[in-house]
Amino acid sequence: MWCRSRYLGQSPKTGQVGMLGSSQQEEPMKPSQHTTEQIIKILDQAEKGEQTVGAVCREHGITETTFYRWRRAYGGMSVSEAQRLKELEKENTRLKRLLAERVLEIDLLKELLGKKV
Repeated sequence: MWCRSRYLGQSPKTGQVGMLGSSQQEEPMKPSQHTTEQIIKILDQAEKGEQTVGAVCREHGITETTFYRWRRAYGGMSVSEAQRLKELEKENTRLKRLLAERVLEIDLLKELLGKKV
């Protein structure tokens, strides 16, 4: 027997109807399971050439796509260089936020002074 609620994906708990395969809520991205130090060690292990890239990926439970993305981002870096890069990126984000706040303050002051004249 054809069941409309099953076709539309009605939730038995909430009774809400939705399309099959669509999620009710967007889930945030999972954080990385590997630290920067671990990533660099994995890249170094593959760079030594003792194992193929596929074997290294299987050993650490990552895809080759992830491996090559990491290599593009961290290739040739030491652990200390990667940590410094992360610190600089964090500082850059903080400075951009401060600049945006100052620009808003300046615009607000210009608007207030413009109305008084």
